[in-house]
Amino acid sequence: QVQLVESGGGSVQIGGSLRLSCAISGNTAGSYCMGWFRRAPGKEREAVAVFGLSAGAYYLDSVKGRFTVSKDNAKNTLYLQMHSLNADDTAMYYCAADPAFYAVAVECGSRLLRSGFWGQGTQVTVSS
Repeated sequence: QVQLVESGGGSVQIGGSLRLSCAISGNTAGSYCMGWFRRAPGKEREAVAVFGLSAGAYYLDSVKGRFTVSKDNAKNTLYLQMHSLNADDTAMYYCAADPAFYAVAVECGSRLLRSGFWGQGTQVTVSS
């Protein structure tokens, strides 16, 4: 069993920045699937930034160049640094992981959307 706890959400103005954190109970040093997802009002959940076996992370097209996913293995924590936020980024953000699944990042995104361990989410609201 893996437990994930997100923090760092809040309300921010358009163009602002936030950093989300996800404390993971397991060891994050492995290359198993882990990443950030979001669900906007009235929309399906989508993968935002995901780590897998591949050298680079997968990023949703609309966040490329603005969001950066990283992890601190010493703290077993996954981060999502978000810059240049806009209203379309308003959503509940979740981190998810599956220590039993290894794949390239884009496959990890698809897999975690179907199964895995999920946190409770943290709300991000972007307004003018």
